[in-house]
Amino acid sequence: MNKLLIFFGLLFGLLSAQAQHQPTPNQSASEIKAALKKLNVLGSVMYLAAHPDDENQRIITYFARGKGMRTAYLSLTRGDGGQNLIGPEVREELGVIRTQELLAARRIDGGEQLFTRANDFGYSKNPDETLNIWDKEAVLADVVWAIRKLRPDVIITRFSPYRAGKTHGHHTTSAILGMEAFDAAADPNRFPEQLEYVDTWQPKRILWNTSPWFYRYTGETFDPSEHIILDAGGYDPLLGKSLGEIAMEARSQHRCQGFGAELSRGTHEEYLRHLKGDSASKDVFEDIDTSWNRVKGGDKIAPLAKKVYDDFDMENPAASIPELTQLLHLLRAAEDSYYVRLKTKEVEQLILSCAGYWQEALSKEYNLVAGDSLQLALNIIQRNAQVQVDSIQLGNWGSIAIDSVLEKNTLTKLSHSILLPTSLDYSHPYWLKEKETKGMFIVQEQALRGLPENPYAIPATIHLKVNGTSITTTIPIFYKWINPAKGEQYRPIAITPTLTANIEEGVITFADDQPKEIKVTVKAQKDNASGNLSLRVGKGWKVSPDVASIVLDEKYEEASFIFTVHPPKKQGVSNLSIAITTADGRAYEQGYKEITYDHIPTQTLMSKTNTKLVKLNIQRGEQNRIGYIMGAGDLVPEALRAVGYQVDILGNDDITPTILQRYDAIMVGIRAYNVNSRMKYHQPKLLEYVKNGGNLIIQYNTSHRLKTKELGPYPLTLSRDRVTVEEAKVKLLQPNHAAMQYPNKITQKDFEGWVQERGLYFPSQWDAHYTPLFSMHDPGETPKEGSTLIAPYGKGYYVYTGISWFRELPAGVPGAFRILSNLIALKQEATDKSK
Repeated sequence: MNKLLIFFGLLFGLLSAQAQHQPTPNQSASEIKAALKKLNVLGSVMYLAAHPDDENQRIITYFARGKGMRTAYLSLTRGDGGQNLIGPEVREELGVIRTQELLAARRIDGGEQLFTRANDFGYSKNPDETLNIWDKEAVLADVVWAIRKLRPDVIITRFSPYRAGKTHGHHTTSAILGMEAFDAAADPNRFPEQLEYVDTWQPKRILWNTSPWFYRYTGETFDPSEHIILDAGGYDPLLGKSLGEIAMEARSQHRCQGFGAELSRGTHEEYLRHLKGDSASKDVFEDIDTSWNRVKGGDKIAPLAKKVYDDFDMENPAASIPELTQLLHLLRAAEDSYYVRLKTKEVEQLILSCAGYWQEALSKEYNLVAGDSLQLALNIIQRNAQVQVDSIQLGNWGSIAIDSVLEKNTLTKLSHSILLPTSLDYSHPYWLKEKETKGMFIVQEQALRGLPENPYAIPATIHLKVNGTSITTTIPIFYKWINPAKGEQYRPIAITPTLTANIEEGVITFADDQPKEIKVTVKAQKDNASGNLSLRVGKGWKVSPDVASIVLDEKYEEASFIFTVHPPKKQGVSNLSIAITTADGRAYEQGYKEITYDHIPTQTLMSKTNTKLVKLNIQRGEQNRIGYIMGAGDLVPEALRAVGYQVDILGNDDITPTILQRYDAIMVGIRAYNVNSRMKYHQPKLLEYVKNGGNLIIQYNTSHRLKTKELGPYPLTLSRDRVTVEEAKVKLLQPNHAAMQYPNKITQKDFEGWVQERGLYFPSQWDAHYTPLFSMHDPGETPKEGSTLIAPYGKGYYVYTGISWFRELPAGVPGAFRILSNLIALKQEATDKSK
């Protein structure tokens, strides 16, 4: 295939791969007018940062909506290492949510979304640490790939490349890689394998989007005169909103991170500082021609493009179709180039919008198995033009002849049945199909790298004519249903295995030698599905029965099977996986999970079922009944129940002296004092519980938005201190303390095999009543002793701990269970037993 055609296939594949809740709605007349205005702008911007929610939506909105530029946000990671304020999903599942939240934001601010293969492994303190974990050349290649595809005139970074150690290591790294890619993208000797698809490209300049906020604690002086200043708060009468309102609406899509924002109205200055390339003093696009002069033959195209805009009738959009058609013919006759292809697609969409054309492609099922029949329904309507539908092409394998002229303002319903090829791949996020490393996702196909999500499971390309002019449009296929409370609801279709199997627990812990029953739930994704199910375990573990027979008559029918797993005598870890063989000899090992939130499309994941088995050498004290106050959301209660603790979730109404005294220990979940406004009123009751002999364990909070300053019985000050290297050496400061001796003797071995980090947001100052248990630090830093503080108070104990139990326990880290078991056992009687 011609290299240029491949390139533009990738380019417009990116455009079509922006996730949708539903079929694209018709544009209003004011939206068409705004799109006509954009038609006359030939310029592009790439915004570059490290994570979802790093992007400045004001800048993206300013260029995409305000200036009509093609604008994209390149996030190096998908935010897998963050935390989730709206649900239980963490790691890869959280990355899927944050990806979709970015796409939701882009649908509002008008930008596009791209990624690299970098895995968000958690907080990093400097770029050296970051690049020791990421594959620098691979991530740099992906930044270069994005530049070569998008061909931005200007790159804007959110962070400075010169502030190593002063901010998140991922942040600084994003700017460092942007600086390197600025030159590498133009060098044919760098990543030449990409040149099979794209050409080299040299942006004009790269700028740092800074602000006085970045200078608050550095000792540097912020001088506005050294920056390009732009007003990102302008008002757009066509949209009926200020750019600030649009930007903050987009910002509020980052719900799992708690970034809901007040809509912003009025002037807002943004500052841009030169980093590399041609300098500019007044305007980001200084000395860059963004007119049709960039296109050979543009002198003929420009007057007509302007005339279409000037002549547009808000009450009769269809009147613009003849001029738009003439413009389309000019573009199709022009010499092939980036902007000719880009503007051709824009004009085709404008013709359809002016025609009042709307379409949806629907499946009768939301899940389909490769090789089965697709029952396709196509609903289409036009209001303002002569539209003829010629055919529908499904992927690259199925074609349906239609040859139907649409009657004006009459919904045409077409239905067809077509056999799906057996080669269709499962609808699992493409970057998760191979086992990732700590620092990188593995994506072999160059064409997929950087895409925000999978291409459509089954793309439906509709070939039609508008007033005799041929146009093609590619859309996804949805499943639609009617919710009595919400009306029409859509979800993307998914390609699934014939049978899927789920084990509810990601980690199963064994606190003793007793076997456990494991429930495996098998789901049929088609009628008359049958086969055999078995479990695979590591050396020393045993499972029975050897095999279970599956017979499911109806699609979506489920059956549960119980297997008994026997642990080994010694402490250790093993993987447990499933194996399904069907009657026709096919083998499956996929699970099935849906992630469903109102603000993003339903996400279907089909990871290989792989549960972690952990045999613990752990003792529990006599204190086994725990009351748990949830915070931002974590899986600690489930992990504690798995090793024998009775854990009750306490709501706000349950936090009374009478109820609290029922429990041996009260644990407070992560960030509870940040997210629960009633903790200010609960705190005196909790401290009184301690005074009367209770044991209170508070997990980490941040100093930002604390609901009470009285976090403990004695003063302590939270900081941003954290230890991000999970292998960081830990010193036991009080090896003879009860918390180190009873009921488990804690040693250095208990800090082996930890995940992502040691802990975060440690107190930096505390009253003499507190005893610190551990000292730890990242390489090159001073020791941090505030990870776990214990204070006797009255007859009980108060514990504040920034150790990341919320990561370690769900991951089945044996030492974390043993240490936390000791903290739970902190009672006067436990102290006596340890002496």
